[in-house]
Amino acid sequence: MTDLLDRPIWSALTTSQTNFAVGGPLALRFDPAVNVLAAVIDDSPAALAALGALLPAGGQLGMVGANPLPLVAGTVVARQAVLCQMVADAPLTGIMMPDAVELGDADAPEMLALAALTRPGPFLIGTHRLGHFLGIRANGQLVAMAGERMRMPGFTEVSAVCTHPDWRGHGLAAALTCAIVGRIQARGDAAFLHAYPDNPAAGLYQRLGFRVRRTLIHTLLQR
Repeated sequence: MTDLLDRPIWSALTTSQTNFAVGGPLALRFDPAVNVLAAVIDDSPAALAALGALLPAGGQLGMVGANPLPLVAGTVVARQAVLCQMVADAPLTGIMMPDAVELGDADAPEMLALAALTRPGPFLIGTHRLGHFLGIRANGQLVAMAGERMRMPGFTEVSAVCTHPDWRGHGLAAALTCAIVGRIQARGDAAFLHAYPDNPAAGLYQRLGFRVRRTLIHTLLQR
């Protein structure tokens, strides 16, 4: 089943998250309101053409796979970089945060604003619909959050882990990561995530108990 993680976006959109899938048998993307991630069934010209058709003018699509994506006609590569894919299949060793709160539709504008400030990865107004999200508030302000993104049989991705710059250094990201992973593991899934190797967060995740499974290539396309 770990083969599902080699093509995480395609795996998610063809299994546990078909309700968010837009496209056809050759290329799929997440609903544009929730995510920019997309994938193809293979690297054939027909599949790449189908992928290009899912990219609107002025929009972007993000792919994650074992190899760099071949050139898609009518697009340019806005960014291409190596990602570390990490898995936690045992309980983490970090602290828990008892005052974490559930986040939902009413919190979406604040979640979007925090993500825009901290840039944990693509985050849209509907991203919170992909899974459970937890947050920490201080004086009524959302200062940290973490949640779930891609899901497939046996695995759930941890994503959007971020802390307001004024509240970093208090262990909030570690605590929220542990809380989200605990929920995932309680359902019987293993938790996984993606991080750039030079991101200090990658070291934090390893200290908490994540192990590096493999490297993948992240490609961001735009018209």
